[in-house]
Amino acid sequence: MSENKVTMEQVMSLCKRRGFIFQGSEIYGGLANTWDYGPLGVELKNNVKKTWWKKFVTDREDMVGLDSSILMNPKVWEASGHLKNFSDPLIDCKKCKSRFRADKLIEEKISVSYPEFIDAIMCVLKTDMFKSRYSGPTGWVEVQKVVDKYKGSEMYSKMTHTILGYSLKPYINLINSQTKYKFDLPENGDIQCPNCGASGVDVWTEPKAFNLMFKTQQGVIEGEGTEIYLRPETAQGIFVNFKNVVNTTRKKIPFGIAQIGKAFRNEITPGNFTFRTREFEQMEIEYFVEPGQEKEYFEKWKTSLKEFFLQIGIKEEKLKFRDHTKDELSHYSSGTTDVEYEFPWGFGELTGLAIRTDYDLKQHSQYSGENMEYIDPYDNTKKFVPFVIEPSFGLDRTVLTILLDAYHEEILEDGTTRIVLKLDKKIAPVQVAILPLKKNEERIVTKAREILNTLRTNLSVQYDDSGSIGKLYRRQDEIGTPYCLTVDFDTIEKDDCVTIRDRDTMKQERVKVSDLVDFFKEKI
Repeated sequence: MSENKVTMEQVMSLCKRRGFIFQGSEIYGGLANTWDYGPLGVELKNNVKKTWWKKFVTDREDMVGLDSSILMNPKVWEASGHLKNFSDPLIDCKKCKSRFRADKLIEEKISVSYPEFIDAIMCVLKTDMFKSRYSGPTGWVEVQKVVDKYKGSEMYSKMTHTILGYSLKPYINLINSQTKYKFDLPENGDIQCPNCGASGVDVWTEPKAFNLMFKTQQGVIEGEGTEIYLRPETAQGIFVNFKNVVNTTRKKIPFGIAQIGKAFRNEITPGNFTFRTREFEQMEIEYFVEPGQEKEYFEKWKTSLKEFFLQIGIKEEKLKFRDHTKDELSHYSSGTTDVEYEFPWGFGELTGLAIRTDYDLKQHSQYSGENMEYIDPYDNTKKFVPFVIEPSFGLDRTVLTILLDAYHEEILEDGTTRIVLKLDKKIAPVQVAILPLKKNEERIVTKAREILNTLRTNLSVQYDDSGSIGKLYRRQDEIGTPYCLTVDFDTIEKDDCVTIRDRDTMKQERVKVSDLVDFFKEKI
């Protein structure tokens, strides 16, 4: 058999067809980039959450959980810096007046993350060849002027604007010839307006910052309530409860607080299915350490992140770590590494790992007037504001990664195509499918349902009699069921055995009904 490369369209079609993910508000024409998880999708999502919680909370002595509110006092977001710093670079097309997120226009053109592209450009600018001899395309010269004149976020904004105005081909040609990076050359190197097709140096306005938080009002009279925000991250709920957790659990540093919950960001250009949406679910940890020990624990958490993704079945060769450059770091971070996955459009962020320093606790101490110092419960003379290591997982993005990684189209020896989701057995929405060979044969149905009731105590099982055995196998392959169990006449009349088919190999074996619990206990 042979396999082909996976596209987002294939996975989206499967998700709709089999009940993993539906378009939000579909009967009303939908709402852009909102998605509803169907019967199988919600099971997969819950299994990922359970696996994550078990690995990072219940199996560790240095972790506790929390579930904080979505709505918080507005001063929280003033203290955290979100009101001032939480923004994306928006750019307008002067011709049609459409608005876009500037960095994403470039990413979509070259199938490379924008920070990685900027890293590559900076590498070229530092080469002796460029500094001594190169005087090529105008775009490079203009970028050099920006780097020489500006610093930090302003440099990034100006550089983005300059890059948008010129063809990407000269950039990529020089990057590929002078650095370790090897990017694919787009057929048309111009960044065109997705709406009207315009391009060039005079098409785009300067990028402007756009705050990503959703506003709402708290109050009974419309227009007279207090302005509040839907939380853009779950982290701040952990920070404002830091002293509550310490006082009630008496946890000794180092320890962490974990939380799974919804967050909301008014993204200007969400897209790529559930990769970037305005409403999403996070699995976040704030791990508190003594100042000076943050780098040691940062490295330990890198290992833990990789272990988790391998544990849920993600292919190791599809993962990589990418360190943020100094200019790319968030205002609170002294070091950040992204775990990236190779999506159909290129590598994209899957999980972020940041050293948040003591920024958040000190900010909340200053704005609230509350002392956020940690006092060692065994040595009251030892007091300090902890540093924080933050592993931040996007649950929706993780589920999408699992689906992409598991999706296979196999050309079988007879020329037919088999679509199969090779989901890890621990997180598959259905682990065992019970298939009666004859749905109208009372003895077979009775036996099949007895087996169903026995196995469902410890496994996720599904009873399916809505087609021929071949169609039933194909349906279960598409939803990722590791094992199909068929009850037939021989089960009733001869050997009290059932046929078990393996999803990945399609091999079958007969197993006694009395041995089924132990059989699946060993397999799953």
